[in-house]
Amino acid sequence: MTGAGMNRLLLPATLGALVLAVPLLIGQAFYINVASQILIAAIFALSLNILVGYAGLTSLGHAAYLGTAAYMVAWLNTQGGFGHLSAAIIALVGTTAMAALFGLMALRATGIAFLMITLALGQTLWGVAYRWVTVTGGDNGLPGLKRPLPFGISLMEPAAFYGFTVIVFLVALGCIAVFVRSGLGTSLLGSRDQPRRMRMLGHNVWLVQWLAFVFAGFWAAVAGIVFVYYHQYISPHALGLPASAETLLMVIAGGAGTLFGPIVGAFIVVVLKMVVSAYVTRWVMLLGIVFVVIVIFMPEGVVPGLDRLRRRLLPGRGGAP
Repeated sequence: MTGAGMNRLLLPATLGALVLAVPLLIGQAFYINVASQILIAAIFALSLNILVGYAGLTSLGHAAYLGTAAYMVAWLNTQGGFGHLSAAIIALVGTTAMAALFGLMALRATGIAFLMITLALGQTLWGVAYRWVTVTGGDNGLPGLKRPLPFGISLMEPAAFYGFTVIVFLVALGCIAVFVRSGLGTSLLGSRDQPRRMRMLGHNVWLVQWLAFVFAGFWAAVAGIVFVYYHQYISPHALGLPASAETLLMVIAGGAGTLFGPIVGAFIVVVLKMVVSAYVTRWVMLLGIVFVVIVIFMPEGVVPGLDRLRRRLLPGRGGAP
């Protein structure tokens, strides 16, 4: 790797390490918990970005996979008598299989039709969670989940759970980075930009998109498992349209089709939701204003916008974007 390439990797890695260490340096439980929620939201946004940014498929039902995995873990552990590891494995396999099935239905269409199908599927699961009171608890949800003890380490302390979340986040980020830079990821980008040409070259565009759909569902399930262990509770709200729309906002605001864009978007939304809302009553209006400003001045998202600004201010130093 060239020196310029090392520098481009070293700076984000250094900044990332500092950001991950800041909550622990602050030491206050509230900010450590906020940081955990940012990382959980970032994992979820990264999974949606596979569809929105790399496949060009906008989904409004992605929260269905997070909620399904969370419900499965909570029910299997509190009602079914399963251990934490077995419940998590079953939830991952079951949710990924559901994503594979939903992909077969949703990928029959593209564009607005695809969006509407994913919305309908997500709302169907929300309705099941809301009405199937004997299993899901209905509007009351499923409380009482205890956090696991990996290697005998209690995750009840905010710092310990934050460390656990960091590990899951880094694994997710690394796996998604490898995916988007692999041959399959390149084929996915080609299928997004030039589907007809890709078909002429012998690529199975539908299969590539379906595999991406399943992969995105898997990591959404991972986010759901960490999500339910953080809250120790799950309700139908986690599967609803607002949850999917909020995550889509993270992806678009940060920069769809970039690796770090969804992370920045998750930071913006969660900080406004959890920190700023303590001081500003109408924080949703503030979120809307922030989003409008981003769309006006950085329509491609914060991360691509900052990169464009950097290359404009420092011409000849940035290399290839």
